[in-house]
Amino acid sequence: MSVRYELIKECKRTKARLGRLHTPHGVIDTPVFMPVGTQATVKTMAPDELKTIGARIILSNTYHLYLRPGHELVRKAGGLHRFMNWDGAILTDSGGFQVFSLSDMRQITDAGVAFRSHIDGSSHLFTPEISMEIQMALGADIAMAFDECAPYPSDYQYTEQALVRTTAWAERCRSAHNRTDQALFGIVQGGMYADLRVRSARELTEMGFPGYGIGGLSVGEPKSLMYELLDCTVPELPTHKPRYLMGVGSPDCLLEGAARGIDMFDCVLPTRIARNGTVMTSQGKLVVRNAGNAEDFSPLDPECDCYTCRNFSRAYIRHLLKADEVLGIRLTTIHNLSFLLRLMGRIRAAIRDDCLPELRAEFLAKYEVAE
Repeated sequence: MSVRYELIKECKRTKARLGRLHTPHGVIDTPVFMPVGTQATVKTMAPDELKTIGARIILSNTYHLYLRPGHELVRKAGGLHRFMNWDGAILTDSGGFQVFSLSDMRQITDAGVAFRSHIDGSSHLFTPEISMEIQMALGADIAMAFDECAPYPSDYQYTEQALVRTTAWAERCRSAHNRTDQALFGIVQGGMYADLRVRSARELTEMGFPGYGIGGLSVGEPKSLMYELLDCTVPELPTHKPRYLMGVGSPDCLLEGAARGIDMFDCVLPTRIARNGTVMTSQGKLVVRNAGNAEDFSPLDPECDCYTCRNFSRAYIRHLLKADEVLGIRLTTIHNLSFLLRLMGRIRAAIRDDCLPELRAEFLAKYEVAE
């Protein structure tokens, strides 16, 4: 099998687990946060910089790469790894979420989704088979099944219909996928309804995917509801396969998700807020652009030893951001990704030592109060 999950240890006090994800492009310690490289690049970051801060797996986007530059061009380049000169692991999403969220003009049927490009308005059709064709051409280590993500809020009837379609599409993806060096993960849906979540998890588990994504959460619902749904969903998933909570990346959610047995996370949050001049610190979020930092010559976070914090002050970074200098958002991006990757390292160590509850309480006491 192209991707294999190795369970190392289960926490004695939570549902967290320590593991290793074996892929064609390296072994990844889990729980892990995956930086998002939507268009075959993590914005402002070079591949060697990602490796330096500890990234071993990144995510790229099927929808965006299909529209530009096109999956056939990437195939001709030797696949996504060679195209972007990244020798670590890559996960590609199915394109489903972007089809639903970025296209105002779309038509969903059992066959697939007809939509217009957000770039030029051209017409396209995504089906489970086309999603598989694109992802096999891209050649990531992990591909995701094409699913229907019900928006929040959605009524029970619509959400159940989306679940039925997601299950049928998962089976079609499994039939169409034939790249042996690429793993295909199923995606659990079911909206905000616990019984639908359990049903979806059971139906997908019966198909025997090598890993499972949990989609359709962190889409606007209260975090407490997301945690409740994780509590009922995760126990339905196999213990010997990886569990991936899609689109989640705030520090509190990483801690809470890991404590509930999640192995993989991804989110655009750290890079997106970095470009807006906001960083994560051990004392909570810091808006570097604010005037209060104009003469502050301390690092972004005195407890951080990333390249940015070792070398530059808040005042300097604020100057760069106000002057629209690219280095400013590069430095905030390096810091935010370093911060989350370091947090994941602390989470793994806490699981190993059976002290995750203490880390969670200590971290959130400072982070949430400051926010």
